[in-house]
Amino acid sequence: MLNLERLRSLQAVAAHGSVSGAAAVLHLTPSAVSQHLRKLEQETGHQLVTRTGRGVELTPTALLLAERARHILALVDETEAELQSHNDHPVGRLTLGAFPTAARGVVPRALRLLAERAPQLEVRVREVDHDSPLPQVERGELDVAIAQDWEHMPISWPGKLRRRLLMVDTARVALPADHALTDRPAVRIGELLDASWISRPQRSTCHEWLMHTMREQGAEPRIVHVVAEHPTQLALVAAGVGLAMVPGLGLGHLPPDVVALPVEPVLSRRIYAVWRPEAAVRPAVRVVVEALTEIGRELTA
Repeated sequence: MLNLERLRSLQAVAAHGSVSGAAAVLHLTPSAVSQHLRKLEQETGHQLVTRTGRGVELTPTALLLAERARHILALVDETEAELQSHNDHPVGRLTLGAFPTAARGVVPRALRLLAERAPQLEVRVREVDHDSPLPQVERGELDVAIAQDWEHMPISWPGKLRRRLLMVDTARVALPADHALTDRPAVRIGELLDASWISRPQRSTCHEWLMHTMREQGAEPRIVHVVAEHPTQLALVAAGVGLAMVPGLGLGHLPPDVVALPVEPVLSRRIYAVWRPEAAVRPAVRVVVEALTEIGRELTA
């Protein structure tokens, strides 16, 4: 009989293109995924992988089995969801994906609520930075995700997913407290074209946001520092070495030497909770979405 966890490993390798990619989403070691593939070869009597210089490639038989595994695992997940729908209280395990500022600004508050309302539910958080979490929701690797939809980079929503608006998050420009513009109630983008910028890395949404915003004004942003974390951006702003465009959720506790001002025209993003329709019958999914919704209301009140 085929082992479901080994099928899950095979399907993940097919979806992510490598053993290491599959291991990351399954929270396994690469050696554990490789062992699953070897045992699956023994169970099926077929070669499933071929070794290449940079990793492994799936054989045609493996690709066929991976496609069947996708349907099998989806049916298993749907059956588990239907069974859980008969429980009075949310139980089991749920995987929640979130982009970094939501993982810091929204998720901890929601987890505190859930500890009170669903103490038997185990929520596992996975931070998703550069890539959209929507394919992971579709594949069942995430049960619920928090997704961001920027005005200049709108999401192409898969028709099969459900979503709920949690909040609208507005960007601010972070300036040193002694900057000439800090006496304004707001700053126009056109006043910042010659500024030195502290940006997040390429491929991050905030970096693309900065590039798009400046280029719309006919200017190429002068990026002098690139750092991964918003607190580091703000520390560099406090040191007087540049400005940073930071979403509201990324501000946290401002350093005393930093002022964050609204930007005109307004730069904003919509933040959604996303889940598969077949998962909506699970009390766990419902209670998590409700907790996220409540936190979104609190943050925008």
